[in-house]
Amino acid sequence: MKQYKMELTDEEKEILEGKHGEVMRKVLESVVLYGEAFEARRLLPIDGPVHLVTSFALTGIESVFDMMDELINAGLKTKEPFTVDPRPIDYDNVECTEAQKKIFNAMYENQEKYEIQLKKLGLKDGNAFTCTCYMPEVGNIPKKGQILSWAESSAVVYANSIIGARTNRMSALIELLCGIIGKVPEFGLVTDEGRRATWLVEVKTSTLPNAQVLGSAIGMKVMEDVPYIVGLDRFLGKGINSATLDYLKDMGAASASNGAVGLYHVENITPEAVEQGRSLLVENYRIYTIDDNEIKRVIDSYPILWKDLNARPTMCFIGCPHLSLEQIYDWVEKISDRLSKAGKDKVSINTVLCAAPDVISKFKLDSEAYKKLVDMGLHLTYICPLMYMSNPECAKQPIVTNSNKLRTYSTARFFLDEDILDIIVNGNI
Repeated sequence: MKQYKMELTDEEKEILEGKHGEVMRKVLESVVLYGEAFEARRLLPIDGPVHLVTSFALTGIESVFDMMDELINAGLKTKEPFTVDPRPIDYDNVECTEAQKKIFNAMYENQEKYEIQLKKLGLKDGNAFTCTCYMPEVGNIPKKGQILSWAESSAVVYANSIIGARTNRMSALIELLCGIIGKVPEFGLVTDEGRRATWLVEVKTSTLPNAQVLGSAIGMKVMEDVPYIVGLDRFLGKGINSATLDYLKDMGAASASNGAVGLYHVENITPEAVEQGRSLLVENYRIYTIDDNEIKRVIDSYPILWKDLNARPTMCFIGCPHLSLEQIYDWVEKISDRLSKAGKDKVSINTVLCAAPDVISKFKLDSEAYKKLVDMGLHLTYICPLMYMSNPECAKQPIVTNSNKLRTYSTARFFLDEDILDIIVNGNI
């Protein structure tokens, strides 16, 4: 057997010697080599749910499909059913031109085949496509302290920070292999030391800052480090409620995409900060102060990638990461109120709210609220807007969003929620 630096159990050595099959040997070897790249000492058992980031069958990654077939033919699957990131296409609810559809159909021509592969490897069910698998309607919810194998950045930071589970920001497909072997390498955010904060972030704004902008500011400053955030409890209160969950979800997603934050602590709010307080800070921590001027500076720093800066927006995406059920209701009410004040019945631009399939289904059960949404000209979809924007024909459009993640990874233009409301009601910036 090849010599490895990592401490291995007798069972792991047997697998690496091929005694459990050649495919299983390759699975474990991949995980071990991945761990050794990060100087992991050993493997730890996974005791929480698995979530995969690769939900799309993009043309050009045929080697992935081949690997999936190899795993399936060997009779392997994850130890527990998994969820996966959103699907890329929804023609029924997201308008596309024929030119855009042609490109989408070419980009994702293997999508149906890939979803069959996912089901054979342990996909939870046909609705299990969302970046917010931890929503109660979806049900793939880890528990505090559980070891996970996740790669989706917004889900990783949510699980680590708000739930107190433990996962590194795994690489795509490595998280699948870890789910099959049932173990992850021990390093980084799964260790006590790796979860200590190296930054003290002081929020000294006059009002509660926009979650997406606050997360952006933190991410761009601390990058992959762990921040300990103080001052938010002045606005959010102590502990966690549904409104706080949604705020931290969006803040974390922005910190993970505008930087690479995989864990944050919020004083008097997130579980480890409540339990351990400022003892989570390392000795020589750095300080970052965020006041009103810093928030403005961050917003002003965002580049605008539209060809025509004065273009009339053609579409608005809300929900990256996916919206919670409460957020859908909130946006419906806010848009309704703004339309009423403007003396209008429908939005002026194509406005799309993105959420998990199970969350959308739950909302549709409220026939009155759903009719209100439809009557205002709004659309609900389960897609990932990032995948929509990856189509070069779609990227040419002047699209607006309140998502800092979507802004970071696409040509979409970011606006604060109040400005988004004005734009979708009046049709102009």
